[in-house]
Amino acid sequence: MRILAAVLALMLVSEARADDLVIDMTADDDFSVKVGNINVGQTVTWLPNAKGHNIEFAKGPAGANLPSKSKLSKEVSVKFTNTGVYLYWCGPHKDTGMLGLIVVGNDLSNLSEIAGIKISRQSDSVLEALIASVNR
Repeated sequence: MRILAAVLALMLVSEARADDLVIDMTADDDFSVKVGNINVGQTVTWLPNAKGHNIEFAKGPAGANLPSKSKLSKEVSVKFTNTGVYLYWCGPHKDTGMLGLIVVGNDLSNLSEIAGIKISRQSDSVLEALIASVNR
């Protein structure tokens, strides 16, 4: 009976983790997922598959407590509890377009605020493309 209970508990943990999102920080200064769509309460984990990357949140929905800048080359996980769009980037590579969006709960109400952020010529065009993909 204990074994059955343990197996069921492990299955529940596996199911919960399967709903979470994992994004790789790659050697070609990019993220493996450009726009992550998740539900409230889900966690996103960024894995540093190459050195020299971090995660910095630039903007999120009103009332959201944005996480602190992560350390270079370290795994970071964030649980999202507010709906809306979150813009993040890799600090050392933000000007070259290493940025992404997390959309929580399909809430696009703050997307125009995200669209108004200016970073660099290259990153601005990447952000435009990301926003266009969200609006499809």
